[in-house]
Amino acid sequence: MSINNQLTAMHDEYRTWRVAIVHDWLVVNGGAEKVLSALLQAFPQADLHTLVNFLPAQEAGWLEGHRVVTSCLQRMPLAKKYYRHYLPLMPYAVEQFDLRGYDLVISSSHAVAKGVVTHSGQQHICYCHTPMRYAWDMKEDYLEKARFRLPLMEAYVRKTLKQLRQWDYFTSNHVDYFIANSHNVANRIQKYYRRDAQVLYPPVDTEQFLLNSELRESYYLAASRLVPYKRLDLIIEAFQATPHRRLIVVGDGPEFERLKLMAREHDHIELLGYQPDEQLIHLMSHAQAYIFAADEDFGILPLEAQACGTPVIAYGKGGALETVKDISHGDSATGVLFDKQTPESLLAALDVFENHRFKAYACRQQAEQFSYARFWQRLQHLLGEAKSAD
Repeated sequence: MSINNQLTAMHDEYRTWRVAIVHDWLVVNGGAEKVLSALLQAFPQADLHTLVNFLPAQEAGWLEGHRVVTSCLQRMPLAKKYYRHYLPLMPYAVEQFDLRGYDLVISSSHAVAKGVVTHSGQQHICYCHTPMRYAWDMKEDYLEKARFRLPLMEAYVRKTLKQLRQWDYFTSNHVDYFIANSHNVANRIQKYYRRDAQVLYPPVDTEQFLLNSELRESYYLAASRLVPYKRLDLIIEAFQATPHRRLIVVGDGPEFERLKLMAREHDHIELLGYQPDEQLIHLMSHAQAYIFAADEDFGILPLEAQACGTPVIAYGKGGALETVKDISHGDSATGVLFDKQTPESLLAALDVFENHRFKAYACRQQAEQFSYARFWQRLQHLLGEAKSAD
């Protein structure tokens, strides 16, 4: 079924439903926001509730036509820059949303959105991007990088994270039906919440990315938000040791200055900062390969690269195991997976990559398995399943 036909089927079936979609926060247009956009397209009548909305107007066109309701955190001092510092208040803030009057509540949650209060007669479906990482598997990493300067601050933060973890587990029981963005996340939902989840992969706008089967330019590309867990430092360190290979890094974030300093004396490593979509797609479609070193819940950029016909070199853990087909797949392979988050492991993967021939069309075919039409078709199926199980 085509994209338009699939959307029409969704609209016809749920036209009379009153729908609320709850999203953690709107600050940047990342992978979670692409899923949110697809949900809003499926439910054009939906109201959107979010803790804070600081998306610049020029980046928020996809919200047009939807009523956006923010929480009390929107008006807190310095919230635009330091909204994450209000994490201890987020459970309270999300519970204040008044969702009476809606038939269906869909939470798009990677932090606290699933903790909204719903009522009898309503169905709450959670599209879970990940159980709250601050409270669970990234807790120690978060504490290690916090660099506490005040006495007893670490003890206070540990206590706060423990309370968040308890709240997160408790509110998981208020969700009627879990949908996970990958089998990786479904397993973590089972581990932390003791709940089953069906898998619905995030959609890739394959029509936005044109297949390039021509000769490639002589550079590798890494692109993401520049935050520690994305491990751009690992990628740069690997390329420092191989000056015959050129690396281009696209993205902005708190790690930018540190990474720029790492690359300062290496002419073959370029940090371009933020680039508009058109330029990123051009760079992606002409690169030798896209490099992805994060242990990500899902990771949509590797699929966008494959939609351009570009193979991927990725850390073989988390979502990459579900999106990249390694060389054991023969002619249908779409990349190389490395098994340790170390420069040495990445360098070994680069050697393997350069001794293997990848087919651009195989990469494109892999990306097309994650199209918008497939997303909406599976969403409609899961909503029907949830309705019958209610």
